[in-house]
Amino acid sequence: MYAIVKTGGKQYRVERGQRLLVERLAADAGADVALEPILYRSEEVVFDKAGLESVKVTAKVIDHPRGEKLRVFKFKPKRGYKRRNGHRQDLTRIEVTDISHGARKQAPKSSAGAGAEPTSSAPASAPVKASAKAPAKPAAKASAKPARKAAAKPAGKAAAKPAGKAAAKPAGKPAAKKEKPEDGS
Repeated sequence: MYAIVKTGGKQYRVERGQRLLVERLAADAGADVALEPILYRSEEVVFDKAGLESVKVTAKVIDHPRGEKLRVFKFKPKRGYKRRNGHRQDLTRIEVTDISHGARKQAPKSSAGAGAEPTSSAPASAPVKASAKAPAKPAAKASAKPARKAAAKPAGKAAAKPAGKAAAKPAGKPAAKKEKPEDGS
């Protein structure tokens, strides 16, 4: 039996009796802490919200050490810029004391009974809203963008550039190639 918990923005796979270092928790040494389960695994797998409400993962805070020092060095060549800095992360060492899944038989019945009605009504209403909104937005955007491009860009460019080019080069005649003399002079 194990669980995957989330703490400090990271996820950890934990078992009963396991010790691990996590980001600093706001609890004193010796206090019990409840961790947020994401997945529970024993004979059955639980990872839905309704099932995870009955899963409890508790851990005991052992101490609050600091991580090893990391050197941070910034350097920009040819400018004389050098900065050296260090960092030590605040950590908490915990020991997982208990992983339990209470009300195993009640949770699936209540979630199935309560979940059957909203799931049947929710998908029916969700596609209607999505289908009503989805065609309206792209049609408005598609019609608005070409109108802006057609109005702004071709008018400005067509008026300035083609008139200058048309005056410089005659439209119907191709340019004649100059031939080099064969004698090499």
